[in-house]
Amino acid sequence: MDLDSTMFFRADNTKENATQEILNTVYGALVEKGYDPISQIVGYILSGDPAYITSHKNARALIRKLDRDELVEVLVRSYLDK
Repeated sequence: MDLDSTMFFRADNTKENATQEILNTVYGALVEKGYDPISQIVGYILSGDPAYITSHKNARALIRKLDRDELVEVLVRSYLDK
């Protein structure tokens, strides 16, 4: 591998859509339970501790299906696309 070249990474749109759907479900569940969803999701992303996510609406199990790197990628892409 050439250390001077840049590697290209392409996300699968189907996977990205599934990630967005899970994130929206988790966000909604956190709001319904009265949590600050942004703080809770950031806490989960930074620590990897699923206790930041409520089990309401199966949100904790859903978010654990995602790789945290994929989650960050979707969030950054969404932010920069706007």
